[in-house]
Amino acid sequence: MTMLKQFFNASTTSKALLGVILLGLYGCGSGSDDDSDAVGYVKFYHVAQNAPKMYLTLDEDIDSDDDDDVEVTYLGIDYGSASSANQIETNNYTFELAWQENDSTTRDELSIIYQSDVTIEEDVIKMIVLSEDVTSPSVNVYHIPVIEDDDDTENDLFNIRVLNMFQSSEGVDVYISGSDETFNEAVLLSNVAYQELSENTKFAEDDYIFYITAPGSDDVLFQSEEVSFPYSTQYVMSVRANTGAGSSSYVIDRIAPSSIEELTDFESEAKISAYNAIQSTELLESYQEELSLTISGINDTLTIGPIGYGQLSAPYIISHGDYSLDLTNTADNSRLLSNHLLSLSENSDKTVFFYADEENVDEDGDGDVDENGDGIVDEIEINIHSMVLTNTTVSSIYQHNVTMINLVDSDDFQVVNVYFVRNDETIDTALNHRSITFANNDSITLNNNTYKVFVTAQENSSDIILNAFDLVLNEESTSKYLIMEIDENSPSGYKATLIDQLTQ
Repeated sequence: MTMLKQFFNASTTSKALLGVILLGLYGCGSGSDDDSDAVGYVKFYHVAQNAPKMYLTLDEDIDSDDDDDVEVTYLGIDYGSASSANQIETNNYTFELAWQENDSTTRDELSIIYQSDVTIEEDVIKMIVLSEDVTSPSVNVYHIPVIEDDDDTENDLFNIRVLNMFQSSEGVDVYISGSDETFNEAVLLSNVAYQELSENTKFAEDDYIFYITAPGSDDVLFQSEEVSFPYSTQYVMSVRANTGAGSSSYVIDRIAPSSIEELTDFESEAKISAYNAIQSTELLESYQEELSLTISGINDTLTIGPIGYGQLSAPYIISHGDYSLDLTNTADNSRLLSNHLLSLSENSDKTVFFYADEENVDEDGDGDVDENGDGIVDEIEINIHSMVLTNTTVSSIYQHNVTMINLVDSDDFQVVNVYFVRNDETIDTALNHRSITFANNDSITLNNNTYKVFVTAQENSSDIILNAFDLVLNEESTSKYLIMEIDENSPSGYKATLIDQLTQ
């Protein structure tokens, strides 16, 4: 790659088609059908760790119900995500940030946490950023002129700014180098204080590496993988706190007009836990419901266990990469499972679930598993499986994720139904429910409340209750796994186990 070059003070206005995603649009201002009306853009970026999915509403006149007024509510945005740069007529607006406390996403049903005013200007992106604590939010509005490089056919430049959303009094230095260079060749892109947005800088379209240091320091605290910039658009590189498993305190969000990408430290570790859902059975004669796990890679090997039935191991930190999983019966050191793939990306936090199912053996492939006709299956074999799921690493104080895993291997049914029933509901009217087939999983987001949880299935025409229990979610709760299994010691023959996704 040629020597890194910065370009300043090039011509300005836009690139990239920016679409509006609306949940509600109640009328438009006079002349709104005129294509000559001036337009600007609004973008929302969510970095408040304890906040749920947030909705942005713009209202031309908050005190008026006139159908000619503009009122727009954009689709909800999760933590660490950003909306597209949505086009809207230039005007003065009141904006609201709110979350879905009730069943509807209409503006009247949302719970407002912040309200203020914003002026939408022609060919300017107003980027609204929510950060810090949702109960006392910090909201900043940044003014980003739209830049056009359509006429720049020779230099092939892209535009870049740095935003620091890492909560620290000293700020950060952000450096950039070519992908074939090191920090020694890097140039200082910007020194930015907390919540500061830098001026625009131009670079040639190419592949780059980003670095973070403390102000004035040469000690690299973060180094990205190489990042490609093949288009002459404009980007905001936002530094924020890392909530993943890696030891670096930082991540960088590369925010484009219509997309966002999280950049993690290139040496970020991963975190792994294991859950044992394998019960004792006559088909595993020596197995005493305790197993050990070996994770083998090119450079690292990790042993976890012993892990008892129904237990979750402690979390372990390991280098990111691709590994082989081998499962051993602790009682006699026999192999239960071999060479299952475990792929751990940088900064990931995962749990691997081990479970078993039984299969009727059809040796000659004729579909008959009772060759001698005595009414008994000739042979049954047991198969051990693994299921790897990514843990939720952030949790709102108002809403929580529950991931349901169906490990019930039954000849009577293949689907279990999970109902989260509130005080004014029954199973028939419950809004929050999921259906999961065997060896699969599904997720749901629940507001803080007290729920009666019913796990049911259908045998022929009858609905049966496999398990029922109370679930209380409050501000101290974390996201959960709900694991459904056979349990011969339970009155129903089944059990449901709740474990936390956020491992320490």
